[in-house]
Order: sequence, then C-alpha cells, then structure tokens
Amino acid sequence: MISLMTDVNPANESPASLLCKSCGLCCTGHLFIWAKLRPSELDPAESLGLNVFRSDPTERGFSQPCPLWRGQCTVYDSPHYPHVCRSYKCKLLKEMMAENTSLPNALTVIQQAKEMIREVESLLPESAETNFRQRLVTELEEANGLAYTDAKFRSKAEALLGFYEKVFGVDDLVERADDVLE
Repeated sequence: MISLMTDVNPANESPASLLCKSCGLCCTGHLFIWAKLRPSELDPAESLGLNVFRSDPTERGFSQPCPLWRGQCTVYDSPHYPHVCRSYKCKLLKEMMAENTSLPNALTVIQQAKEMIREVESLLPESAETNFRQRLVTELEEANGLAYTDAKFRSKAEALLGFYEKVFGVDDLVERADDVLE
C-alpha cells in the first residue's frame, strides 16, 4: 500500500528533495524490482537492514520495496544513503529541475500515479510477494499465455506502464534503477 502524501517540512528543503521525499515510487517497489549497489556498499547496506543479494557480480544490490522507506526515506540525508538512490533521477524530477514543471504540478502528477497504482493493485491477485512491480510483471506474463485475460486489468496495467514511461522514463517491465542512471 502506498501513502497519499508524506509529511514534508518545506523549510530549507530544495524542491527536488521535497519531490523525492513526497514520492518514493522508486523506493516502494512500484517502479523497480531491485536497485544496484556498488561492491563497497554491500556490507553497509546489509547492516542498514536492506535485503542485499550478492551472488551474481552483475546483479548485486537490494530488493524493493526498501525497508528504509517509511512514508519517507529514513536514510535520505545519511552518509549511508546508497549511491544508486542518491544519483537516480526520474524524468519527472529532471523536468522539475530544468524548470519545465513546478513542484505543485509534479506533486499532482505523483498523486495521479499513486491513484493509478492503487487501481491496478486492487486488481492483482493476492500474493506473498511484496514488490508491486514483480507482482505486475508476473501477472502480465501469465496473462500473455492465456486466451482470456481480464480486460479491465490489462487496460489499467497498460495505462500505468505508459504513464511510467511518459512521466518517469521507466519503459521496461523489468527495468532496474541502475539501467536508467546513465
């Protein structure tokens, strides 16, 4: 479940920080399944309580949702804040930083995304999987093999994925945060 808005203190916060702290979709497992860590970050991330995996050198990171997200990132201003988290900028954030959209407009877009997510989430079957993105991928992959699929689910899921691409720049079902850093 995602929150509608977090309590953010606008005093002394940059619009970029306010947007990120209010959104969190890259932390909650709604945009990504996992995030890549640098080798030097594996042990510190694990000590923070992140679900770190390290067996495959090309896929070292932590799974989403991030347990450090509690309506807001609890290590955002910490020196332990992972590099991938610090450096990731979604398309909406870049648009706001380039002054092509305002913070109020960007926050409205975030609310729209969260509402779309809630609608799709309500149509997903119950699962022990806590990552929304993984559940969505699984359901869409299973639906592709079936002659009959829930038209309402497919329509809302496709609209959400289109929104992800248009607004956040996330255009692959299994895209990872490290893929969009470049």
